[in-house]
Amino acid sequence: MRVVVVGAGSVGRSIARELIHNGNQVLLIDKLADDKASRRVPEASWLLGDACEISTLQEAGLPSCDSVVCATGDDKVNLVVSLLAKTEFGVPRTVARVNNPKNEWMFDEGWGVDVAVSTPRLMTALVEEAVSVGDLVRIFQFQQGKATMVELTLPDDSPYAGTRVGDVTFPPDVVLVAIIREDMAIAPSRDDAIESGDELLFLATPDTEDELESMLSPGERPARPPE
Repeated sequence: MRVVVVGAGSVGRSIARELIHNGNQVLLIDKLADDKASRRVPEASWLLGDACEISTLQEAGLPSCDSVVCATGDDKVNLVVSLLAKTEFGVPRTVARVNNPKNEWMFDEGWGVDVAVSTPRLMTALVEEAVSVGDLVRIFQFQQGKATMVELTLPDDSPYAGTRVGDVTFPPDVVLVAIIREDMAIAPSRDDAIESGDELLFLATPDTEDELESMLSPGERPARPPE
């Protein structure tokens, strides 16, 4: 897969290293890139330029790009590049970093963003996941299609503990994608059982999250606040 990463700061370089490690071809774009910066990720291709300019994106070969990752520390830049990547070059997938949580509402398909990654939201989710059993935790939201990835650690008193996956009728638009048990990830089949203490990962929609939580975890909980 060919990926263009916009922004060669610490975040962009870390993303580039991981993508290269996983066998992807990576081009880093940064208007302040120099020889010292490029030596930090020598396996990547580098382009010195302003990614908000169409000429730079053309030089980067966006028409042949599979994904664009906008990882700069400027939300305006990340939005503009996402929009250009989608509308001008038809890039199949865009991922944008959200620096200021107040701007998160703008990172949607209207601005060409397929997946918005908000560090504060992720950190909050990880903290909540670490201390909450039986509470649904939203990990992140896919802006295109309005799907979410959520996690729930099944409590001991769940009515579904010990139940076969194939015998559970989940709410519409909810898909169980993984069971994490004793540090092992299990791709669930119909014959696998879900046990108390399992971390369950779902793809869902915001409208089904409360129903899913009430179903798997007994007890009264306040409604989830609107986004």
